[in-house]
Parts: sequence; C-alpha cells; structure tokens
Amino acid sequence: MSNQFKSKIEEIQEENEAVFEPKVKQKSDFALPANNFFHLLFVKGVVSKEAATDALPFILFLSFLALIYIGNRHSAENNIREIDKLNKEVKELSWDFKTLKADLMFKSKQTEVVSRVDTLLQLKVPVTPPIKIVVSPREYKN
Repeated sequence: MSNQFKSKIEEIQEENEAVFEPKVKQKSDFALPANNFFHLLFVKGVVSKEAATDALPFILFLSFLALIYIGNRHSAENNIREIDKLNKEVKELSWDFKTLKADLMFKSKQTEVVSRVDTLLQLKVPVTPPIKIVVSPREYKN
C-alpha cells in the first residue's frame, strides 16, 4: 500500500512551483529615478560634490554662529525676566519704606508721645512752668 494522497499532493505542488516562479528583482528596479531633485542639484546642477565638501567648513561655522546666537538670545531673555522681577520687588520695598516712614512720623509727634508716655509709664505733663535754679559761683566751687 502506498500513500496515494501524498503522491497527488506532491504532484500538485510541483505543478504550482512550475507555474508560479518567483520573480527576482534586479538591481535596476531599486534605483532612484535620474531626475531626482538632489541628484539634479548635486550632480548635474549648480552644486557639485566637490563644491559641497569645500563649503562644509563654512556651513559648520554658520551653524556654530547660529547656536551662539540662540544661546545669547536665551540668556538675554532670562536677564530681562530677572530684571523685571527685581523691579517689582524694589517697588514693593519702596512702598513698605514709605509706609513705615509715615508711621514713624505719626508716632513721633508730640501729642502721640505724650499720650503713650501717659498710658505706659503713667507720667503726667507738668502744669506749672519750670523753676530756674541759680547757683552762685561760690557755691559752685564747693
């Protein structure tokens, strides 16, 4: 007994392989079209490979300058923000100074001093005028 089904399947596979041969893509199928922008620019156009490599140091120099420019601008913006912040703080401290100065001027008035001394130290303002004490020169020497 032989396996009939196996032999039939093998025959069908051989026929399919003969019909469906895989296509092998050649190298030319993967090539870029000749009228590509970069191909036209660097090979046939204004810029050649030699000119591009000769200009590379200058392009790197320009890139370096651009980086310095960006860094400088960032630093300047940070400085401006800090200056604005400090200006706001100076204004606030100026208002605090003016408020404290006004309070001090109010508390140093004579009527305020008298009322505070009266309440805190229980000292009264004398009603009678002061008396002048005269010392003779003889008494002063002793």
